Amino acid sequence: MSFFAILCALLIEQVRPLGPHNPVYGAVLAWTRWTSRNFDAGKPHHGWIAWGLAVFVPTLGALGVHWLLVLTLGLPFAVLWSIAVLYVTLGFRQFSHHFTDIRDALDEGDEPLARSLLAHWQGVDAANLPRSEIVRHVIEHSVIAAHRHVFGVLAWFSIIAAIGLGPAGAVFYRMSEFVSRYWAHKNGAAVQPSSVSVQQAADRAWHMIDWLPARITALGFAVVGSFEEAIDCWRNDAQRFPNENDGVILAATSGAVNVRLGGGSLRPIPVTDPLPRAQAGESLADGRRTDTGSTPGREPEPGHLRSVVGLVWRSVVMWMVLLALLTLARLLG
Repeated sequence: MSFFAILCALLIEQVRPLGPHNPVYGAVLAWTRWTSRNFDAGKPHHGWIAWGLAVFVPTLGALGVHWLLVLTLGLPFAVLWSIAVLYVTLGFRQFSHHFTDIRDALDEGDEPLARSLLAHWQGVDAANLPRSEIVRHVIEHSVIAAHRHVFGVLAWFSIIAAIGLGPAGAVFYRMSEFVSRYWAHKNGAAVQPSSVSVQQAADRAWHMIDWLPARITALGFAVVGSFEEAIDCWRNDAQRFPNENDGVILAATSGAVNVRLGGGSLRPIPVTDPLPRAQAGESLADGRRTDTGSTPGREPEPGHLRSVVGLVWRSVVMWMVLLALLTLARLLG
């Protein structure tokens, strides 16, 4: 039933996207703050305790509801629960409005507005970016957001649901990403910053959890894009990015659509809000990369934004077709 749950969640999210200020995200934020406030005592084991509680309690909660529904009301109600969980954790509309607004500003020639929208989205200083660099950063942030909101969730949900654990994988992946991003961001806050221990625990866990999904996403981009160039760029240029998993995705994207990515840095705006744009799910750390060189490819231009949109949607269709075929084979077998 994984295919039907994913398809329904994507369709519902396209028709009625989840708002940025909703009770679910508010509860997740409150829970994450509570665990760090009560268990972040600065020691390494405290960091892992805080991370484990923040991530595993919601994950086990989702699993518990799934099995309760299976045992009491039946599988159809469990599928409805999976759709509801995927609606919250999966979807383009949670970040795509940023991409669309910046693309429209560039199409209209309003570069100051595009810079302002990029700065607001990622919490960075984009005042002096030339047009090509605006496009480059929009591509990088959008591809990573698509991975974390769509492909990474799809991977973990599908794998965990295949062994009978319902939507627990989707919750596990999104909570791992959220707490890593939140605690890293909170380190720059003026009030109650996160300790090094809790940040390191969250970062190490997130790197391991995202290792396989990142490569699945990169492989999908290679298959639906320019395969040889994507694989070549993946092998030779992924190390240009400071984050290994993100580097694999961005390098594959660069080769798949023949666009230069990487090589620049954005200066973060000082943190004043406890969690700006927390519900949107974007990685603030992406804007703080160091200058590590760029991938080969053409200079970024607005036309590449349309190419990236096509690349992402083709990849979604490919994975959905693959899931449909696996579902059909299971039903017939």
